[in-house]
Amino acid sequence: MRNILLEQVEYKEKHTRFGVWKSFGYVTGLSYHEFTSHIKIGSLPLVHYTFGRCPETGRRKVAKGVIAIGRIACGIIAIGQLAIGIVPVGQAAFGLLLGIGQLSSGIIAVGQGAIGLYLGLGQFAMGHIAIGQLALGEYVLGQMGWGQHVFAINQQDEIARKFFSNLPVIRNFWIK
Repeated sequence: MRNILLEQVEYKEKHTRFGVWKSFGYVTGLSYHEFTSHIKIGSLPLVHYTFGRCPETGRRKVAKGVIAIGRIACGIIAIGQLAIGIVPVGQAAFGLLLGIGQLSSGIIAVGQGAIGLYLGLGQFAMGHIAIGQLALGEYVLGQMGWGQHVFAINQQDEIARKFFSNLPVIRNFWIK
């Protein structure tokens, strides 16, 4: 039985002034697409996009670029189901600076499950400042909260009330 993954893959290539599109159509009707921009910053392309399973390996190819877009993406700005970068956006977004996703982490994290070093904002939030339905941190605003200064149903610390009432975004909605 032959291994078709070891055979030469013939992509349909389209060269544009911005970059190269590579496409491959499987006999099953599935397809693979990849775009790599000509512009590079260091060794990374400015934009790298992947879709589908790579015909050479049979696996999903990781999009790697300054702006990376794919099922799995790694870059400065990464967008994908699994996104890793300085500013990732995805179902699971693990970031250095800002993470936005269903499960996110970073210095600032926003998501259903947000674990932020400084700020966590989400249904379940953790961080120095945590705002969420269930929140854990030093300064906590939530339905249920745990931490040093908590303003929640279970605890209403005066320091937390003053801290959060001074934030411009919250001040407009604050019940005094």
